[in-house]
Amino acid sequence: MTDRVTDPWREQGAEPLTAVVIGGGPAGLMAAEQLLLAGHRVDLFDAMPSVGRKLLLAGIGGLNITHAEAADAFLARYAESSPQLAPMLSSFDAAALRDWVHGLGVHTFVGSSGRVFPQEMKAAPLLRRWLQRLRSQGLQVHTRQRWTGWHASGALTFTGPSGECLVTARVTVLALGGGSWARLGSDGAWLPWLQQRGVAVQPLRPANCGFEAAWSPILHQRAGSPLKNISLNLPWLSMPARKGECVLTQWGLEGSLIYAHSAAIRDRISTQGRAEIVLDLLPDMPLAQLHAALAKPRGKLTLARHWQRIGLEGVKASLLREIVSESELADAAALAARLKALPIMLRAPRPLDEAISSAGGVAWSSLTPTLMLQAMPGVFCAGEMLDWEAPTGGYLLTACWATGRVAGQAAADWLATALSR
Repeated sequence: MTDRVTDPWREQGAEPLTAVVIGGGPAGLMAAEQLLLAGHRVDLFDAMPSVGRKLLLAGIGGLNITHAEAADAFLARYAESSPQLAPMLSSFDAAALRDWVHGLGVHTFVGSSGRVFPQEMKAAPLLRRWLQRLRSQGLQVHTRQRWTGWHASGALTFTGPSGECLVTARVTVLALGGGSWARLGSDGAWLPWLQQRGVAVQPLRPANCGFEAAWSPILHQRAGSPLKNISLNLPWLSMPARKGECVLTQWGLEGSLIYAHSAAIRDRISTQGRAEIVLDLLPDMPLAQLHAALAKPRGKLTLARHWQRIGLEGVKASLLREIVSESELADAAALAARLKALPIMLRAPRPLDEAISSAGGVAWSSLTPTLMLQAMPGVFCAGEMLDWEAPTGGYLLTACWATGRVAGQAAADWLATALSR
């Protein structure tokens, strides 16, 4: 790399770029929008051939943009980071987010679970209209430009198709994502670069992820089968069991019910080396009723047909046989108890790159309330690279948009002050 600070998008010797946003996901695009609204030129850099790739992937099965629930319940989803996120989510809550989406000409609806979706369900129409508006406001997008940290001069360093270059900027917003789905650009490579600049960071860990269990080869044959209408309890926590469904995989369990508890399960494994969860395979049938049904003589019925009379079949029956001893299977009382409280030992989370999202990142202690790095005035952070986590269900996207909005507005204010000097 040359030691001369150059800018490949302007003539040599020109003034530094006004505002640089690095990362073209929801947080980065929202930060760029705020800077544009304040009248500043914005150059957005992204390592991928196009922006918003993880957003598009998230929208394949229906883009869940937010959740329509009471504000206190919504905020509680962010657990330990609720105090820091509260003012940002208050100023850009689910209702404000929906209004913003409607402003793009995209209609939304609330599903039966309270989740909010675009009318067309997909992410592509929303992203396309958003980019059209941003470009009409003057956004300059530079793709295939991978940020690689800072030069000794303080300039931003990038690697792209034409090689390496240096870019100077008056203000910078980092929206680099976490560490999941590296092939879409979120690889967490930025952690050591911030650490070298005196920024405190927490290690990236998988969130909203699956977990590994030691299944037998017989149960491997059931991989991909859904476990529907079950409930899950974490016996080491004082919390009610939660109903839902998950999926049995060759390596363990994944799916919405597991993701909802992934932070607690991951932390338990971290401290104890393993985590024993408890499943109720028939949550709608009380223990006494279940015992009575199992105790009925089965006559010429096979055990499998006998179980079918209470709705115990398929992957549920296979999982039961995996865990429960033959003597317990033959004892109605013991079997009923197991069906209502089946222990599953989880041994490790799946790799970070497979997770839907990640925990860890830039520590709140390193940031001002408006998301500027205390060690680097004029550099702001937003989105999943901050140290917070939340379950799926629109909470991840809402916080990315909300933090991007705050970082962009604060960067615009910083610029206004700097340019007036």
